[in-house]
Amino acid sequence: MAKIKFIEFDGTEHDVAGETGASVMRAAIDNLVPGIDADCGGECSCATCHVLIDNDWMGKVGKPSDQEESMLDLNPDREANSRLSCQITVSEELEGIIVRLPEFQY
Repeated sequence: MAKIKFIEFDGTEHDVAGETGASVMRAAIDNLVPGIDADCGGECSCATCHVLIDNDWMGKVGKPSDQEESMLDLNPDREANSRLSCQITVSEELEGIIVRLPEFQY
């Protein structure tokens, strides 16, 4: 398990425990964190689990795959630190990660 801090666009914070080996998206869904729609169920075929990773954590979450890049490119609000939360695997190394939620999901 790793502690994950989700911060909604309005600043509301949610501290949750993510199961090691599951996705950051699954941690949000299982803990009823609002703002992640996850329409495709974590299959990397939409961008409704778009999140912004705090810059200090970008190296630890790794780079997006080509498929994830394709999905992120469809998002008009994409930023340099954008990721799809379904593609980030929870590990002990991510203990304390800060994940920000965008105002809208597309």
